[in-house]
Amino acid sequence: MVIKYIHSIGGDASDPLVLEVYDQIKRDFGKIVEPFSVHSSFPKLLAGVWMASREVELVGIVPRSYKEAVAMAVSDLNSCPYCIDAHSIMLYASGEKGVANAIRKGKYEQISDIKIRKLVIWTLSTLSPGPRINDKLPFSKEFEPEIMGTVVFYHYINRIANVFLGKTPLPSNHSWLKGILKVVAGRLFSSAVNRPKSPGDSLKFLPKADLPGDFSWSKGKPNVSEAFARFASVFEEIGNVTIDPKIRICVEEYIDCWKGKNPGISKNWVKVPIKKITGPNRIAAQLALLTAITPYQVDEKLVSDFKNYFPDDIKLLSLVSWASFLAAKKIGTWLYTVKEKSSLRF
Repeated sequence: MVIKYIHSIGGDASDPLVLEVYDQIKRDFGKIVEPFSVHSSFPKLLAGVWMASREVELVGIVPRSYKEAVAMAVSDLNSCPYCIDAHSIMLYASGEKGVANAIRKGKYEQISDIKIRKLVIWTLSTLSPGPRINDKLPFSKEFEPEIMGTVVFYHYINRIANVFLGKTPLPSNHSWLKGILKVVAGRLFSSAVNRPKSPGDSLKFLPKADLPGDFSWSKGKPNVSEAFARFASVFEEIGNVTIDPKIRICVEEYIDCWKGKNPGISKNWVKVPIKKITGPNRIAAQLALLTAITPYQVDEKLVSDFKNYFPDDIKLLSLVSWASFLAAKKIGTWLYTVKEKSSLRF
């Protein structure tokens, strides 16, 4: 099974919102893939995830191949093997096999398109604040909502994938087979990649919401800002209704002060922020913080310990997605203090 720990709803879903969203995913993306279906037990969350993905990545004025390169670079930055393979496939579908192979090998100088190369290098600096990402942007202001939205969304989805998904969307993880399988999969998605799509078509799935200030980078494109406003509103509801206040305060305070630093291979770092939390909430707080900061440290034992106290799939999905969103939202705030534009823009 590609999806771990929770059950997803397939194409035979009975919930009307899930059915509507799935129909649009099949039309515009080409297939209901696990990064979407993993959210399906929580229909509003599925709708929010889909609209954020669709409105930044699938439509707009930035070439799809550029945004797939950004998504793959973010996935490489977060060491998300599932997403690295997934966006290799989409780059193959976009006719950019060379870009996919260069990112996978870490040989960015081999990307022949100088605009994509500079965009990938910029993307690889987004996991910490500072002048590397906001002094010079390799794209003009009109492209900010789509590029920055893709960065923020994949910092979210990588955490989801690292917790809930397997190592690859491909039928085999053998390296000698992957090249062939990516070519085949790329052909399956190519027609959907090239099919015309209208901005804003996904906004009907959730009611209008106010845009939080942390998403000011999205204001240049109404369909993007409205999608992220709706997406954020789902997590506001999760935080207020589903997450225990002690856990919420603990995780929010840590992420507010977080500067992107990786605490290393040991999990001991998480003991400090959760030291005042006891009982089942301590396990939940640990799971949330590891998801947000070091999702590769979330293991089967920790998830099993959580489910011993909170067996409902929606509880697990809500906590992990909420923590992933907080981290991605924080990263988004690092992208928007722009001082000087690069001379190389598209």
